[in-house]
Amino acid sequence: MKGHCLCGAIAIEVPDKTTVDACHCGMCRRWSGGPALGIACGSDVQIEGSEKLKVYRSSDWAERAFCGECGTHLFYRLVPTQDYFVPAGLFADDQPFEFTEQIFVDRKPRYYDFANQTVNLTEAEVFAKFAAIAPDSSEGEPA
Repeated sequence: MKGHCLCGAIAIEVPDKTTVDACHCGMCRRWSGGPALGIACGSDVQIEGSEKLKVYRSSDWAERAFCGECGTHLFYRLVPTQDYFVPAGLFADDQPFEFTEQIFVDRKPRYYDFANQTVNLTEAEVFAKFAAIAPDSSEGEPA
């Protein structure tokens, strides 16, 4: 799958994926203006136009990147594993995505809900699942 930022300065190519997940943590909502809808891509990600890429180290274990020209969010990456989570909106609308999981559901504000039936993990469940990567947090802002 190949996607790109608003201005086209940066393109991202990832293996074909079919699932989209949502993160409701405070940092993702602040970063994206709402829940982050992303695709877990693993470490096999190719980036064209990386000279325009801006990377922000948001914690000891993760970083977020955006286009330095247009500001489009391009990825969240776990530093220890180099696993990428790429916004679903970078890809064509006709992708056969299925919405499968929501994390930090206990941090989701009351002003929105998704109708989709998904796996729902709380903050504690997320940190238990990824304990080897990220320390515990009480702010609902993992990275």
